[in-house]
Amino acid sequence: MHKKLLIAAAIASTLAVPAHAASNEDIVKRHFASLVAGGQPKLAELTLFFTMMPKGGDLHHHYSGAIYAEQFLDWVDRQAYCVNKATYRIETDKAVNDAQRALPAKDRSCLTGADVLLDNTVLAEVLQRWATKDFYNHSGQQTPPDRTFFDTFPYFGPVSSTNTADGLRTLKQRAINENVSYIETVFEIAPLAQYADFDQAVLSQRADLNAQFESLMAALDKDAAWNGWIAAYDANVNTSSAGIDDAQFTMRYQPFVLRFLSPSQVFSGMVSGFKLARQNPKVVGVNIVGQESTYVSMRDYTLHMQMFAFLKKKFPDVKLSLHAGELSLGMVPPEGLQSHIAEAINTAGAARIGHGMDIAHERNALALMKTMRDKAIPVEVNLTSNEFILGIKGDQHPVTLYRKYGVPFILATDDAGVSRNNLSNEYVLYVSRYKTDYAEVKKLSYDSIRYSFLAEQDKQRLLKALDARFAKFEADIVAAMPHPGKK
Repeated sequence: MHKKLLIAAAIASTLAVPAHAASNEDIVKRHFASLVAGGQPKLAELTLFFTMMPKGGDLHHHYSGAIYAEQFLDWVDRQAYCVNKATYRIETDKAVNDAQRALPAKDRSCLTGADVLLDNTVLAEVLQRWATKDFYNHSGQQTPPDRTFFDTFPYFGPVSSTNTADGLRTLKQRAINENVSYIETVFEIAPLAQYADFDQAVLSQRADLNAQFESLMAALDKDAAWNGWIAAYDANVNTSSAGIDDAQFTMRYQPFVLRFLSPSQVFSGMVSGFKLARQNPKVVGVNIVGQESTYVSMRDYTLHMQMFAFLKKKFPDVKLSLHAGELSLGMVPPEGLQSHIAEAINTAGAARIGHGMDIAHERNALALMKTMRDKAIPVEVNLTSNEFILGIKGDQHPVTLYRKYGVPFILATDDAGVSRNNLSNEYVLYVSRYKTDYAEVKKLSYDSIRYSFLAEQDKQRLLKALDARFAKFEADIVAAMPHPGKK
């Protein structure tokens, strides 16, 4: 009997010992699941959650498109320019601006930046042209969404490239405020030159392309002006980025070419971008941007990928993140949807794909996605701009395909100033539209560092810092819960 009592006491003692306390991460997982459970996700709580959550990096980010219009208006005054009240364009003619500034504010037809900021009606008009604000609230005639988006850039172009140090500091502080530790920004157009003979030769489709590329490279090496522009670009990166990198934040840069320019301008810009990426450690890749559906962009797409392929052989260490497949059915003839992502990967050698929206229309799409999965070529997913420019969201969005077939992807902003958006909201959109869990969104944050073009030691530094930042975030979430153990 005595032995049975001892056994019973031992069993009772074991049952009385509390289970191992749940980790902060486990508690946050359950809390997150409660935010997305049911038919309607808790959007306000998700916004708070993702504003606080460390989000690693923003890998699809355009410098000029990330600046908000209000800052451009400050720069208008800094450069003594004015905003035409009829066209909302920036006037840069000094005589016109001086004459306008001499008039009383009520009589000016060209307004200072301060004038615009103080007049709510005019400011609303500016924000509807320099950004996409209120687009869906309009009742009058307006240009289609894709044109509205791409047409914003010429409005603020006169000041966007002349205040880069100030702009980068603003973007850094804004990133820190929403717990983003890294930005890889498409920063300023790469220096370019035009050679009419080259344009004629490569567009004739009879030329030996590699011979033409070699010839133009030789000519560019002797082009003093072009080489001077490369030196100036390099100096601007170093000057503008001074003081940006610190223990909290890191930024790197990609020169870009515009796909709708002449072939010689595109090729010369690519060459300068490759050279800059080799000589400046802060320049970590080269990109090609611009509306993909325009006639020249479509006509020259394969040519551009061949240019990249040629230069990758000469600069194999330079990484490419290429905008590809930012198209939807109806924007171009159907055959125009069938090869852009594949060419960017298989011909140009892209290490990341920007947008990748027409994957479902690509020839051999399943094989292509297997290649992307096997080679770890991620897609930069931009939910807000994809919805606005292409009208694609929800189950139509190919992120559903990338998830299903194991293609890596990351969330990014694209042009947060134009869209008046931020990276936190991209996470809110993703979670509210697709069934997900905390483990996946945490992985997305880490992947935005893993798939960056950072030097390996910098990448490991940021990943280690992300560990600490997530530990603090999870502890803060748990501490704020009334009864964390019950969540």
